[in-house]
Amino acid sequence: MRSLRLAALILLAAAQQASASGRLVARPVRLARRTASHAAQHMVMLPAGRYRPLYAPPGAERVAVAAFALDREPVTAGAFLAFVERHPEWRRDRVRRVFADARYLADWPAATDAGALGAQRRPVTQVSWFAARAYCASLGKRLPTVDEWEYAAAASERATDATADAAFRSRLLALYAGLGRQTAAAAFVNVYGVRAMHGVVWEWTLDFNSVVLDDDSRATGSGADARDRHLYCASAALGATDPSDYPAFLRHAVRAGLGARSSTSTVGFRCAADMVIS
Repeated sequence: MRSLRLAALILLAAAQQASASGRLVARPVRLARRTASHAAQHMVMLPAGRYRPLYAPPGAERVAVAAFALDREPVTAGAFLAFVERHPEWRRDRVRRVFADARYLADWPAATDAGALGAQRRPVTQVSWFAARAYCASLGKRLPTVDEWEYAAAASERATDATADAAFRSRLLALYAGLGRQTAAAAFVNVYGVRAMHGVVWEWTLDFNSVVLDDDSRATGSGADARDRHLYCASAALGATDPSDYPAFLRHAVRAGLGARSSTSTVGFRCAADMVIS
């Protein structure tokens, strides 16, 4: 039953993509000078820590994550419009096709029109990985790594790591099943002060394509190589650190189905930044 349920959830994620601890106080981030003013309003700091990735070599089930800054919310269509106006090479009528497919910003009324004010307040979607990376770079930031994103996403409103909480998992599955029905403004804010990590849009990560499909989930190895080798099907659970973590399987399945040029109606992004060491 678990394998069947997992397979159904992965198919759901693919269909969505194709069709369209203790309490912490979040505080402003100290970053590189060109990023600092933006960070004070839009970013929070996540302390260094460890999290359990879906796949890891034996004996290394926890991965260290350095302190970093992350956008409080996904990038909005309005913010991306401002970027496009400053960098016209990223307009949908000028972008090079090597950097974005034909669906890039196709939901906008025009190349420099992101729609009404309500639409501009929603997370931007139909942007490629290349475009998302360029947006973040324009602000002196970058996309979060998979490890950083998953580390932040493990938090609930009260715990820094709620991944073993059955109620939290069920909640995430319900949010994923209804992806897009919830607005970012209505989404929950986790213990770090980060909003809308689940159920609003899937999100680009810097190394999303580290998810490598393999025909042998028993493959051996160490480090990132071992973590990257898994099956895009229910039997992948055999090599997972926690076979019951269905939300994590869904996120991996979505990443596995993306290409850097992909521009889908269910994928947006937020930016991250390294911390300054005094």
